[in-house]
Amino acid sequence: MHITEQHIGGKICRFFESEAPSCILIQPSARHETATLQREAECIAALSGVPFVLVAFDVDNWMVDLMPWPDNNISREEDAGKKGQVTLEYVLLTLLPTLRDTYGPLPVLFGGYSLGGLFALWASSQTDSFAAVAAASPSVWIKDWVPYALEHPTMANSVYLSLGNEEEHVKNRAIKKVGDCIRKEYEILADTIGLDHCTLVWEEGNHFTDNEGRVARAFAWCLKR
Repeated sequence: MHITEQHIGGKICRFFESEAPSCILIQPSARHETATLQREAECIAALSGVPFVLVAFDVDNWMVDLMPWPDNNISREEDAGKKGQVTLEYVLLTLLPTLRDTYGPLPVLFGGYSLGGLFALWASSQTDSFAAVAAASPSVWIKDWVPYALEHPTMANSVYLSLGNEEEHVKNRAIKKVGDCIRKEYEILADTIGLDHCTLVWEEGNHFTDNEGRVARAFAWCLKR
């Protein structure tokens, strides 16, 4: 796995590249996650057998940059949920054109964990640029997600959802809705893109269990589609 780092549009982007990639994988990440991302990329390669390039772009503040709208149950930061559109514009107008110049018109898969997974789902309702979405333990318990998803279906061809089997068994009343919300999201996807093009996988553990493994399995499923 060839690993490089580039500055694209003012953001650090880490590249984890197989030989002769046939797909582009895009994922938001934190600056400290390079080792975790390498393990993830190696796991994706082992599980899928498909050559790819994983591009992880740096996110400074997940609550500000990835939440599609404000929700005080997730964050009370003043700017939380106000720059998701800015992040999506960066991906579509800066990052993707750069990747196209390098790799050509390869299919693009977008994914992530937690708020990253939520952002990927939301992004796929805003643009048809992504062939598939890999949403591992996405934060679909954000307020108004289900009505939004009903009114704004994904434009992706395939969507992978996962959730830890302990994630809905918490005391926090807002977070414990995540199980019902992801079941409803799966129903919506089944109705819009069909059961052959979506899946919901129940993983072992809570929200903090095997994050990179969950994302790797999500991307690998999408790659094999």
